[in-house]
Amino acid sequence: MENFDASLSTYFKALLGPRDTRVKGWFLLDNYIPTFICSIIYLLIVWLGPKYMKNRQPFSCRGILVVYNLGLTLLSLYMFYEVVTGVWEGEYNFFCQGTRSAGEADMKIIRVLWWYYFSKLIEFMDTFFFILRKNYHQITVLHVYHHASMLNIWWFVMNWVPCGHSYFGATLNSFIHVLMYSYYGLSSVPSMRPYLWWKKYITQGQLLQFVLTIIQTTCGVIWPCAFPLGWLYFQIGYMISLIILFTNFYVQTYNKKGASQRKEHLRDHQNGSVAAVNGHTNSFASLENNVKPRKQRKD
Repeated sequence: MENFDASLSTYFKALLGPRDTRVKGWFLLDNYIPTFICSIIYLLIVWLGPKYMKNRQPFSCRGILVVYNLGLTLLSLYMFYEVVTGVWEGEYNFFCQGTRSAGEADMKIIRVLWWYYFSKLIEFMDTFFFILRKNYHQITVLHVYHHASMLNIWWFVMNWVPCGHSYFGATLNSFIHVLMYSYYGLSSVPSMRPYLWWKKYITQGQLLQFVLTIIQTTCGVIWPCAFPLGWLYFQIGYMISLIILFTNFYVQTYNKKGASQRKEHLRDHQNGSVAAVNGHTNSFASLENNVKPRKQRKD
């Protein structure tokens, strides 16, 4: 295993250049293998989980969902606050910001972006709750692609460009997740469901987030600084892929299904019980056709 990791490190160095030494020794960052293994385990659970639950009753998970969503709401709020204050203290340039130009402010942002990377591992639980509740129609291509890719992308970001121009997308995403997981947390309480009306606007916010990130990333291409251009081009390409998938999700959920379908979605807003944001819906008709309708739990 050590030889394999050494070979990977040599390949990554040849492809991407030397790693950022400021994160050397940080949990999960020295070796890519743990992140890769976590991703493989995630995909195996996505595949095998429904088979395991096939002849079992779905779990309610209501209590743990409240705690889980509250925890991610607070973590997202912490990350948003820390990045914003770090950017302010370091006087970051919106148009392009290098990775070694703001001193201690850079280190503050690196520390909080490590939590952002780690939060992508925690968010695998979104999918596991869907499986436990037997809401397989919400485990879509978009959902799995988004969750599995983000953890891996941010491992590379943290090892090569852990601050500077990398801050912007994480800042917006943390803010969106404050709204999203607070919505999930409230929807886990049955008495709150009739008062939750902003699901559609969270999805719109996500699409706006991707567009703004492309604009800000493009600024770094037009007015370059000490930030690798290759990372900026990759960021733009990844954001475009999310825009395409989330737009498809939005159209399928809000434009094509009609008023009756929307009413059905609003009956149960629980995390793991309703078509919601972050790819948590049936974005593709082919997936929908393979799922038999199930009577909703009255919990």
